[in-house]
Amino acid sequence: MTTFVLVHGAFVGGWYWDEVRARLEKAGHVVDAPQLLSSGPDPTALGDLAADTDLVRGHIESAGEPVVLVGHSYGGMVVTELADHPDVVHGVYVAALWPAAGTSANDLMATLPPLPWAVPQEDGTLRAVDDVGVLHRAICADVPRERAEPLLRRMRPQSLASLGSPSSAPERMHPVTYVICANDASFPPEAQERMAAAADHVERLPSSHAPMFSLPDELAELLGRIR
Repeated sequence: MTTFVLVHGAFVGGWYWDEVRARLEKAGHVVDAPQLLSSGPDPTALGDLAADTDLVRGHIESAGEPVVLVGHSYGGMVVTELADHPDVVHGVYVAALWPAAGTSANDLMATLPPLPWAVPQEDGTLRAVDDVGVLHRAICADVPRERAEPLLRRMRPQSLASLGSPSSAPERMHPVTYVICANDASFPPEAQERMAAAADHVERLPSSHAPMFSLPDELAELLGRIR
């Protein structure tokens, strides 16, 4: 049995992991998927990377036992901040940002093709466009449209502060696995390959940017093998 803390990416919430969480729990694992403070309906209440990191640190420490810390997309920024936490026995990046010290999510994204489906707002947030077709093609084209649409409509504002916060990237004290999503239309697989070069283990899934929806069985099985 393994205890997992699953960290979601930008624009969403802990619910993003629901299908994988159910499969891991059915296999006997303990799973926690906290809601980050950088995304939510109220722009005035959103936090930055430090707030997200402090929140997840609290969930790790409340677990009462060593954890496998998993981050998807922006969640990789949080995983990186906790690379030296003594209670983390393994870090996992799933199509996730892996910054060097002093590098922000914005810095990393500036090296990638622009995201035409995310628009900065005057209220200090980045928001997904209302066009579900555009979101579907960019995020989870391998999920049937009728199943993807209600999930995509749950996307919420993300604080620009969280994306502009530089990483402290402490020296990591545990092994790392990077999961490359080979058919990702939002985060190019070649960019994931570059980040994965620093990992101890590399896995690949034939999925879009959202393997938790397109390949939940395969992703849960992969995570379940990590110790």
